[in-house]
Amino acid sequence: MRKVIFSFLLFHLILTGCNKKVRLENAAIKIEWTQKSEGWVVTSFRIKSGEKHLPWGHPDGKTVVFFSEEKPGKDSVLIVQSNGDTVNFNLASLNLPQNFKNATSAVPMNRAGEKYEFYPESCTQTGQSVSFTRDLEIGRIITTWELDEKYPSDIRVKTRFVAAKKGYYSLSSVTPARIGPSELIWGIVPGFYQGNRVNENFTLSYLYAQGLPEFPVLCRESTITNPMAALTDQDSCTLAVIIEPGQESPRYEHDKNRHNQKWRIALSHMNPDSQLVPTAYHPVLGEEGSLCQINDTLKFDYRFSLQKGDWYQAFKHSVYDVYRFKDSDRLRSTEMSLTNRVQSMYDYLVDDKTSQWHEEDYHGTKIGAQGYGGGAYGSDNDAMKNSDIAAVWMLTALTGDKVLKETRIPYIRNFKIAQQQSEPGFFEGAALGQYYLAKSKTFMEEWGSQFEPIGLTYYTLIDIGNILLFQPNDKELLSKLKAGADRLLAWQREDGSWPVAFDRDTRQPIFTDLTDLRPTFYGLYVAYEILKDRKYMDGAIKGADWFVKNATEQGSFLGVCGDARFVNDFATGQSAQALLDMYDLTDNKKYLDAAVKTAQMYTTSIFTYPIPTAETKIRKGKEWKDWQLSQVGLSFEHGGAIGSAVVGGPILLASHAGMFVRMFEITKDSLFLDMARAGALGKDAFVNPKTHVASYYWKDFDWGSGLFPHHAWWQVGWIMDYLVAEMELRSNGKIAFPRGFVTPKVGPHQPVGFAQGTFNGEKATLILPRNRIKSDNPNVDYLLVQTEKNIYLILLNQQNKS
Repeated sequence: MRKVIFSFLLFHLILTGCNKKVRLENAAIKIEWTQKSEGWVVTSFRIKSGEKHLPWGHPDGKTVVFFSEEKPGKDSVLIVQSNGDTVNFNLASLNLPQNFKNATSAVPMNRAGEKYEFYPESCTQTGQSVSFTRDLEIGRIITTWELDEKYPSDIRVKTRFVAAKKGYYSLSSVTPARIGPSELIWGIVPGFYQGNRVNENFTLSYLYAQGLPEFPVLCRESTITNPMAALTDQDSCTLAVIIEPGQESPRYEHDKNRHNQKWRIALSHMNPDSQLVPTAYHPVLGEEGSLCQINDTLKFDYRFSLQKGDWYQAFKHSVYDVYRFKDSDRLRSTEMSLTNRVQSMYDYLVDDKTSQWHEEDYHGTKIGAQGYGGGAYGSDNDAMKNSDIAAVWMLTALTGDKVLKETRIPYIRNFKIAQQQSEPGFFEGAALGQYYLAKSKTFMEEWGSQFEPIGLTYYTLIDIGNILLFQPNDKELLSKLKAGADRLLAWQREDGSWPVAFDRDTRQPIFTDLTDLRPTFYGLYVAYEILKDRKYMDGAIKGADWFVKNATEQGSFLGVCGDARFVNDFATGQSAQALLDMYDLTDNKKYLDAAVKTAQMYTTSIFTYPIPTAETKIRKGKEWKDWQLSQVGLSFEHGGAIGSAVVGGPILLASHAGMFVRMFEITKDSLFLDMARAGALGKDAFVNPKTHVASYYWKDFDWGSGLFPHHAWWQVGWIMDYLVAEMELRSNGKIAFPRGFVTPKVGPHQPVGFAQGTFNGEKATLILPRNRIKSDNPNVDYLLVQTEKNIYLILLNQQNKS
């Protein structure tokens, strides 16, 4: 009888929390709390790895709630770095200054409201679930921890807060443990920043994603690409916090675009005390759902995932297991095949009016380009631009079209020659600028009077190199290529790097606060491939080695959009392909490893939430399904705190799709293949019904190319690259065609059609003749190849079903 009474009392003590320790443990993790004078404190937070129990960080257990009687303001706050310098970002050089002002206001800087920090005061355990409670003057909070049965490395946390005062509230995730800066191997908030260090330069970390900020900033939901944050320690153990689905803001709600209009969740790499621990917030102080009356209840559900492995493993767990990335496969279908889109865009591009084709006299030579309706430095509504030069030559070769051959190619070639500085001196061989201003008869860069080494790589070396793949005996272009390559070599520093830009007048480097963490070295790779002069290969290796050490290994990249002051963008994906090409050239595995690592980082530029559904939405009176308007699978132009994705959302230009298919061939990592297909297929809601050109930004839906008619060439380029990559993959390499050089500015897609490939061992030519094939199934893409005796039709089923 005494044993029965003792057992009953022991069970009662455990149930009511009068014992001094509680524990959650399974085959993967172990977490233990101890009751101390300040409350219930986490005293053990460990991963089980074989026979070992590896601790992650220094156990803690603190919780924070924010409260404000008034709605926080939107003005920027003064930011003083740890070195004493005040952040003074040059807004005049930025096309989106409001994004910066919003990103540096009190809430995202984590300075708004009153902070209540505490440890729980009471505890109750039932089986594999532990609940903690604390009464504060502003309300009562109950936090329940529970081991996930399906995913043993996960701990699910549910927070319920009952308000005792009227005002605005924000709940943060608990700090189970924390690490010091010296213990950090890698950290990431997808869409914002990543790296192997805390960077005391706030501008570079918060705005340019080069390392982790030294402040506990709140990353805004509109550019978070997956709702998780992760930190990896010196034992290669990773802790991630993942917000449970359903708490995020809708991107499109019934009949309205809600991107950036609502902000319900936030993430950070630090807790509010600036300690390194992945931290989540819901609701966001002053935003929707944060205003409470007395006795109102707030709910916040999230999970900690504690694994032996790196950040990428935790990221894929969130993408696939929590946010069910493969769900879109089941829903996705297409109204117009990609092949038919290319055929239709051909009609658009050869129409002078719709494509806004212009021909101008430039010092006695006729040059041609498309009108450009966006802002360009010094323009007076007279800017012209050519984009995907390789796609022009490719489509001409595939179709054999006379219109392209006679009315586009000659004048684009002349444009390309005129675009290069021919006068001897410091800028000889460089690209004068992306844009031609017809009224002033000058070439100019996007956002300033400058020469950029990356511009030389793009608009002299890559463009001319791609043309020479189609017409290799063009002596004038060969001479221009050599002049450009020599100039890029002359500008290369001893360590292998380049300045970001030079001022036109002073010839001095500008943007000296930035480092050229872009694939500028690729221009010398192109020069070597065409000219076969060893000095260009040596320069490319020198530049690539510097890039791997300073960009890939650090997780730091720079973008190529001048109007966004070069914040990191799609050049990161382009860098992965550039490194793959360097591996093909040198057979040095260092470049292959760096290419894969860079591509892995670029996967965090792809939106993977909210989970798509079949719910009906309305757009301009027409019914669409939620998955058709979804952002899932789309990449951003530039994200983070101040990029275009803050307001515009992701873009429809899936330049990375073909490269991701190639990455899957190399790594067998399905995330690459799934992301390629999610970005390429089923995007009819964003395709203009008249021109069949997709809009650039998600927010524009089916507006089409609008002010940017040259975008159609980029779309032809990436679609063909993707289709040929899929053809090669699905045939196990039995069908394959040589690829050219990456496309300037927007990403890694590469042209085909300049040389014969193989079809089941036969030499074959890829062709796309006009109106030869008609298909009544838009979910089946088709390509034609011609051998010496036959023409073969290749069909690609683009749905994950028979």
